[in-house]
Amino acid sequence: MENSSTNSRFRSSLFNHDDEDQDKEYVGFATLPNQVHRKSVKKGFDFTLMVAGESGLGKSTLVNSLFLTDLYKDRKLLNAEERITQTVEITKHTVDIEEKGVKLKLTIVDTPGFGDAVNNTECWKSVADYIDQQFEQYFRDESGLNRKNIQDNRVHCCLYFISPFGHGLRPLDVEFMKALHEKVNIVPVLAKADTLTPSEVKKKKFKIREEIEQYGIKIYQFPDCDSDEDEEFKQQDQELKDSIPFAVIGSNTVVEAKGRRVRGRLYPWGIVEVENSAHCDFVKLRNMLVRTHMQDLKDVTRETHYENYRAHCIQSMTRMVVKERNRNKLTRESGTDFPIPTGPGLADTETEKLIREKDEEVRHRAEHGHGHDHQHGHDLNNEHVHEHNHGHDHEHEHGHEQHQDPHVEHEAHSEHHPPYPEGS
Repeated sequence: MENSSTNSRFRSSLFNHDDEDQDKEYVGFATLPNQVHRKSVKKGFDFTLMVAGESGLGKSTLVNSLFLTDLYKDRKLLNAEERITQTVEITKHTVDIEEKGVKLKLTIVDTPGFGDAVNNTECWKSVADYIDQQFEQYFRDESGLNRKNIQDNRVHCCLYFISPFGHGLRPLDVEFMKALHEKVNIVPVLAKADTLTPSEVKKKKFKIREEIEQYGIKIYQFPDCDSDEDEEFKQQDQELKDSIPFAVIGSNTVVEAKGRRVRGRLYPWGIVEVENSAHCDFVKLRNMLVRTHMQDLKDVTRETHYENYRAHCIQSMTRMVVKERNRNKLTRESGTDFPIPTGPGLADTETEKLIREKDEEVRHRAEHGHGHDHQHGHDLNNEHVHEHNHGHDHEHEHGHEQHQDPHVEHEAHSEHHPPYPEGS
């Protein structure tokens, strides 16, 4: 009995010794992901999504379907006459969504009026300007003194809705995407896919991808899978890439189909289910935007699009500074077109002028004045009787020189005074 208790104590001490060895080898930085996760969840996330395309393509319905919200409760639809004079506007809707303790600040940027006018020349310019303004505001905040709570309103993704009617891309689609593809992540979407048969969807997707490559449009590129990813994830990623442009259907109504309630659209010949992958790509688009690639969209915006804008701004500022320095250098060397100083600068210039005149006067005195002073001093000591006449003659003699050099005027008039000692 005693031997068994002794053996158990020995085994427990051995195990405790092994645990202590493991603790010594364990530093603890493996918990860093948990720390980042806790901090990120506490801070919350933000995401800005832009939707662009013609009116009537289901943009608002799709956004409400994606995030299960109603962002367009107070929207007013314009009639045909009002849309003739309508210009492209930029409207912003922000909603706070919470799911399982994770908070997301979602901002939807809409572009009502885009592509609705009779003349759509450069109707995308206001959209491009809005994206640049958000970059500029972030650049100013980032360069300011208080950088702790910077509001990030940069557009992370742009869903561009392509009409299902027609053959491929229209000129407006090409121009819009070419104007914005270096500013924002563009994800093309084939709107109202329930108006097309499955074979038509397939042909149209192939045609649109072909034209995107033909016109050199840079849409959002899904990142390649890591080698250590499982096969299922790699297959899902490849399906996402093959689904471009996403053929989507939006619906905010719940219908009953085969005894179950689903979100979909009810037609006389049947029901189109929004969340059925066999009917449309809605689930793939939602998974891409929210579950798998939201952070990558934000990273590409920060590391590529914003960095390009930031580098362009810094280059422009550097060129301006160099140009200003070169201009100032040339004006200083040539002495022309140099700005005339006012106030204290003017006094400094006059002072320098007086100093130069004084230096010139001293130089002339050193060259001509000392010999004359010594000679006049000798005459004054020996012949006091002729002082007046001699002074008059000398004044006349130096009067002729006065016309040539005004700086010896003081010497001509100072001969009536006693001469300076030679040592001074």
